[in-house]
Amino acid sequence: MNQYLNLFDLSQKVDYKTEVLSGLTVALALVPEAVAFAMIAGLSPLTGLYAAFMMGLVTSIFGGRPGMISGATGAVAVVLVTLVKSHGVEYVFATVVLAGVLQVAAGALRLGKLIRLVPHPVIFGFVNGLAIIIFMSQLDQFKDASGNWLTGSALYVLLGLVLLTMLIIWGLPKLTKIVPASLTAILVVFGLVYLLKIDTKTVGDMASIQGGFPPFHIPSVPFTWETLLTILPFSVIVAGVGLIESLLTLNIVDEITETRGRGNKEAVAQGTANILSGLFSGMGGCAMIGQSLINVSNGARARLSGIVASVMLLVFVMFGSTLIEKVPMAALTGLMIMVSIGTFEWASLKTFTKFPKSDVFVMVLVTLVTAVLHNLALAVAIGVVIAALVFAWDNAKRIRARKYVDEQGVKHYEIYGPLFFGSVAAFNEKFEVLTDPDSVIVDFAESRVVDMSAIEALNKITDRYHKVGKTVHLKHLSPDCRQLIKNAEEVIDVNVIEDPTYKVVSD
Repeated sequence: MNQYLNLFDLSQKVDYKTEVLSGLTVALALVPEAVAFAMIAGLSPLTGLYAAFMMGLVTSIFGGRPGMISGATGAVAVVLVTLVKSHGVEYVFATVVLAGVLQVAAGALRLGKLIRLVPHPVIFGFVNGLAIIIFMSQLDQFKDASGNWLTGSALYVLLGLVLLTMLIIWGLPKLTKIVPASLTAILVVFGLVYLLKIDTKTVGDMASIQGGFPPFHIPSVPFTWETLLTILPFSVIVAGVGLIESLLTLNIVDEITETRGRGNKEAVAQGTANILSGLFSGMGGCAMIGQSLINVSNGARARLSGIVASVMLLVFVMFGSTLIEKVPMAALTGLMIMVSIGTFEWASLKTFTKFPKSDVFVMVLVTLVTAVLHNLALAVAIGVVIAALVFAWDNAKRIRARKYVDEQGVKHYEIYGPLFFGSVAAFNEKFEVLTDPDSVIVDFAESRVVDMSAIEALNKITDRYHKVGKTVHLKHLSPDCRQLIKNAEEVIDVNVIEDPTYKVVSD
């Protein structure tokens, strides 16, 4: 616990002014996001705000990535829509608690390292899709209550204020970095609207954010197997989406800050936050890439900014709702559009002519699935599967066999490349069983027997030689390959012979 008790230790060289101001900026940006995501799920605005407070506070203190912001997210909201309609809010709370338990278990089992299996094209596609989602979600601010696009003076005023916000965020850092550009832009636009009495949409036009401290209560659901079977599928998806989005956001923040977060620790913190969120009337959530980038771009690097953001969010709800509800949506819209521009990996556009077509295809596909379906877990899963299949296909084509007959009349096959399920067909085609001499050596010095399909291939090729009265010797099988074959003997009849003369010695 010392690392948390030393949160305000001066030896950590925390820039307190930057952390506090950045946290305040993030808190302002969290309000409309939390309200919007709660409404998407069919829940009350306070359900989203309470979730944002609890998720942000717990992960900021105990998470594995200082500076990263968590809260109520659209990815989780989309998952919960069906459950809200069919069973109501209490089942949502129970689902979030169970999802948190699953996330804690994933962290305890150190499954966070599995994020390393996500290829870079998938991360590019994920980030670009998320940038498109952030941008498209802001377009709703350009519609009236009936869903029609704004026209006339209402449109021009809103557009002008949005552009002013974007201009300040873009230009102020070129002049000074004493104060965060995002907070300055919000305050300037708020001042203009208030002093000039400009008629434009405010946070209060979305919904009231007034409330008290998050009430604690155990979800009012029957504690039966039927309830468990009802919420379990939703909990698994919420846990999976939350971990994927959080760990990918962690990697992105790592790259920006050139530091390294701790994925397993973050998974435990996310799970703990979701458990408490469900117990304190919140809809749950995960890391938020948009708010995390706002925080990091403001210069925040410590846990303090996230703590300030979550605490100030609760202060807004309990004491400052009247003032916060007057903040123009144009300022927050401009802020989020700048976030979407900063989120998009513009360098990825250069890969279209320089990277393999398979990588470009994966990147574009993940972008489209993320942007169109808003299903981040599905997008990442599809990307990983396709990338894995492409990798398997490429490696399947790389298996080679150098053939020659030595002075004793023994035929040698020197195998190059991995022998696995994708390459067994090409491996079998290398051998000339009927025309080969009576003694054959298959050399695996430059190859590896990877899986059960490879063992079965060895079984079949040796059986083919045995049927015509010829002997096969396997040379330079690595210790792990020999162990794999030995284990397989308990399951299948392995016709593999390794001549003692060719036992591998330690290099």
